[in-house]
Amino acid sequence: MPPTANPLSTPESGDDHTATIVDDCGRPVPAHSVGRRALLAAAGAAAIAPLAFGAPAAASSPGPHTPSGKPGRRPERGHYLIKGAALVSVDPTIGNHAKADIEVRDGRIVQVGPNLKARGARVIDASKMIAMPGFVETHYHMWSALGRNFVSTGFEYFAAKSATVAAYQPDDFYHSVLLGLVECASAGITTVNNWSHNVRGPEYADAELHAHADGLVRARYSYGHRDGQPATQPIDFADIDRVAATWFGKKSPFDGLVHLGVNLRGPGQLPTFLAEMAEVSKRKLPISVHSGQGPTTAVHAADLEKMGFLGPDFLLCHALPFDEADRQAMVRTNAPVSFSVHSELRLGTAGGFHGQLLRMLAAGVTVSLSFDASSLAPINMFESMNVAWNLGIPWVGSDTAGLPPVVFRQAIEMATINGAKALGLQAVTGSITPGKRADIVLIRADDLNIAPIGDLESTVVRSATPANIDTVLIDGRIVKRNREMVSHDAATIVRNAAAAAHAVRTRAGGVLTPASPTPPRF
Repeated sequence: MPPTANPLSTPESGDDHTATIVDDCGRPVPAHSVGRRALLAAAGAAAIAPLAFGAPAAASSPGPHTPSGKPGRRPERGHYLIKGAALVSVDPTIGNHAKADIEVRDGRIVQVGPNLKARGARVIDASKMIAMPGFVETHYHMWSALGRNFVSTGFEYFAAKSATVAAYQPDDFYHSVLLGLVECASAGITTVNNWSHNVRGPEYADAELHAHADGLVRARYSYGHRDGQPATQPIDFADIDRVAATWFGKKSPFDGLVHLGVNLRGPGQLPTFLAEMAEVSKRKLPISVHSGQGPTTAVHAADLEKMGFLGPDFLLCHALPFDEADRQAMVRTNAPVSFSVHSELRLGTAGGFHGQLLRMLAAGVTVSLSFDASSLAPINMFESMNVAWNLGIPWVGSDTAGLPPVVFRQAIEMATINGAKALGLQAVTGSITPGKRADIVLIRADDLNIAPIGDLESTVVRSATPANIDTVLIDGRIVKRNREMVSHDAATIVRNAAAAAHAVRTRAGGVLTPASPTPPRF
């Protein structure tokens, strides 16, 4: 959750005239950490008058964003027979198998089983590989993906975001989101929730959506506010309507791969939240909200249930301050949680990472895994599963002593099918099941850090890394093969992202000022 570079009070106070700079969860940010140029730009943006619901702004109909650089090519959906893989299906009926085949045709999983025949299919020899469903990530602020290394000692996540939040231009958004999407695909993450809570204008939304069109990763684009936007100013629903018509209408470039959602700032500023919820309900859009990582900035699920808002399409992130009433509210309404393992450890001032995870799983809450931001976590779902499994144990002498520990199967489910449920995509992805779309990852089983295989689930959670991924299919398209991205020119994407990061740092100034005025070359 990035900080606002705007003089606002915390959401709880309702006073928009104090000089406190706060982040998106209402935490004060030290003023000295904010780049002066970025702060002035954000303050100027905040002076824009609030938009009335349904009233289009002057800039609400720009032409489609045209980025610099070509990202790669779009592979065709083929007819494939994946032969002889060790299978972790995440389908309770199919289960796990030491050896199985998977037929894929026109983007769909056709059949799964031993010794399959598929006339005309291209055979993929997976006899030394583990096949599993692609990972589903449910909370990633992709507009800042290229800023992963803006942080330094004494200048961590909130300070770095405060200094740069207004320093991005639309083209920087494009290169940042495309970098994040292609890195996700390379790491076996085939679905992502782009939690876009710094939409600085229509052209910024277009830039991100253009990246999604080029990125080929299954996704939700969760349209949100401008970071630093006054708490009393609603998000731009006129532009959301434009985006829905332009990007998700009959001429959508996504071919069903991306769907639209919103992210809201929660009920801290209740009149704004209620007004936004009324607009969201009219449009029937899925919702994402930060529930907080600190004890004084909590959004409680029980309160949302009483308001009548909680449900399967209402995703709450972090959930560290949840109590039993909140957990039971989540279970009653089938509302999902996105748990950002590394972020909870670093920023979770409410504490209780391990206990909250155990309690939510024991209660039956649908828990998925996420990264929050690339400056807080590696884009590595294997590591997220591993950390969750290692920390997910009851502590002797504590109130968690009687709770069951996290097991390998649960860690894998949190990274796959639970993420699909959290995004409303459980009928589409999250398991290797006939009829679902072919989002499949093949992991080398003969690598030094994996061989010899014993228990398949243990191998995936404990031993595998993105470096072991040989092949990735998204919607039946091979985007990675023989450990190399074949759908995108990775070198060009890195080069463009490096130039964009250099430009952002130059605009932000202060401690982020690059050592050289010339962008790095790769």
